[in-house]
Amino acid sequence: MPDHSQALRSLYPPLDPHETGMLKVCGGHTLYYECSGNFKGQPVLFLHGGPGTGSSPDTRRLFDPAHCNIIQYDQRGCGKSTPHGSLKDNTTPHLVDDMIKLLDQLDIDKVHIAGGSWGSTLALAFAIAHPNRVRSILIYGIFLCRTSEFKALYFEGGVVSQIYPEMFANFIELLAPEDRADPIKGYAKLFGSDNIELRNKALHMWTLLEQQASRLMVDQKRLQTEMANPDYVLSHSLIENHYFQQNGFLDGDELLVRVGQQLADIPTHIVNGRYDLICPMITAYELHKAMPHAVLTIVPNAGHSFRDPGMSDAIIRASHELHK
Repeated sequence: MPDHSQALRSLYPPLDPHETGMLKVCGGHTLYYECSGNFKGQPVLFLHGGPGTGSSPDTRRLFDPAHCNIIQYDQRGCGKSTPHGSLKDNTTPHLVDDMIKLLDQLDIDKVHIAGGSWGSTLALAFAIAHPNRVRSILIYGIFLCRTSEFKALYFEGGVVSQIYPEMFANFIELLAPEDRADPIKGYAKLFGSDNIELRNKALHMWTLLEQQASRLMVDQKRLQTEMANPDYVLSHSLIENHYFQQNGFLDGDELLVRVGQQLADIPTHIVNGRYDLICPMITAYELHKAMPHAVLTIVPNAGHSFRDPGMSDAIIRASHELHK
């Protein structure tokens, strides 16, 4: 089993928030947020993945607490936000509006935006909608919610089905034969099943596939801990599937065009693991072509997770630009 502490050796030491709160937004949602580090430092808003994963104490350790005011929050329906697992009024435009409300709540005019995986998608969507509120962008594990990217993980013939055929077989065989042509819609049917045992198994399997494929070397102890948390599994599976049925409530191809047209003046860092199976390297490459002013870092010995050796180092090096 890999030594997890060594995998995180480059992160800043653990730290507690200096501020926490609950922010009421539309649709009956209330968002949990927290601020860590130097409250007078450079404001950094970190966007977690999923959608539906919730924030992690480890991601705040990607930024220098002496120089950064590190802001994290749980997006609608996940983590400590309420109501848990709710899909009502839970779309990308809602999340973008929530970010504005959170910044206003904290009296922050312009912020450094950072995030990974789905967090990279949301970061770009927010920057396009509100470029005047963004100081810089730091994103990793690039994801644009396009069909080609969904196929990499969830569809027969995708990269995950080829690298992990035994794992993918367990995922796809839970579906009825007629639902296997579109596993995203097929799993949505299972999530709505009256068969509670089948529904819970489907919720578990959806999250397990992604978690197992997210790292080159899986920390089985950590994986078991995550998968044993029913709240995490519920929100991650339900909300992620909800978004993916609608291509993230955005047009990824249009987003790719607009970032080049509208974000050329915003300093941007793009980081991606060479062997990322969840968000294959091609998307980061295409994003860099659309944003040639951005700095692209390809981590040669990493997959999707910031916990992979090399990924946290690369992200932290990029974050140093925030306080030069």
